[in-house]
Amino acid sequence: MTNGDTDDSSSDVPTAVVLDYLPHGRSSDDRPQYEKEPLAFAVSTGAFRLYEMVLTDDADISIGDRVPVDRGAGVERLHQIDYEDLPGGAQSELAYAIEDIIDADTQRFVDFYNDAQPITTRLHALNLLPGIGKKLRNNILDKRKRRPFESFEDLEARVSGLHDPKEVLIERILEEISEEDLKYRIFAQRDSE
Repeated sequence: MTNGDTDDSSSDVPTAVVLDYLPHGRSSDDRPQYEKEPLAFAVSTGAFRLYEMVLTDDADISIGDRVPVDRGAGVERLHQIDYEDLPGGAQSELAYAIEDIIDADTQRFVDFYNDAQPITTRLHALNLLPGIGKKLRNNILDKRKRRPFESFEDLEARVSGLHDPKEVLIERILEEISEEDLKYRIFAQRDSE
């Protein structure tokens, strides 16, 4: 794991939010019930990586819990997976988990609007966000020059045309997690990156 996966506390152990918990393993697993292992699916709080975790029989984990992304604390083993590998229940929980991650570390995401820089001479990181074109980007840049944004509410109040800046981030993060062939990633990293 990289430091990009550390949570919003000062701990070096990465954390993840549980998206789904399957106490009897996957239903598509044809093995007898006694051979199936309890599973959890989670998204890391730092780099939005997806994990499948094989749990110990006594693991006490529920959807929405924050768990360390390592062995121990009920986790027997884990590995990173792609979006397509998530069961339907985990996919439907993903947006809520991302919102929870943003709410728990709001300043980190407000600072994205404060600190975003050009990616190339023709493309700015802000333009990667859904609904932000040249005019809205320039408006954000102009307002942040005068004074950094303090919250999502401050951002929305000062930048005309930017509605629900947190939802814009959620949409972008979901896109980065679910789309394999994106040229630019701001939030969701993959192991090869």
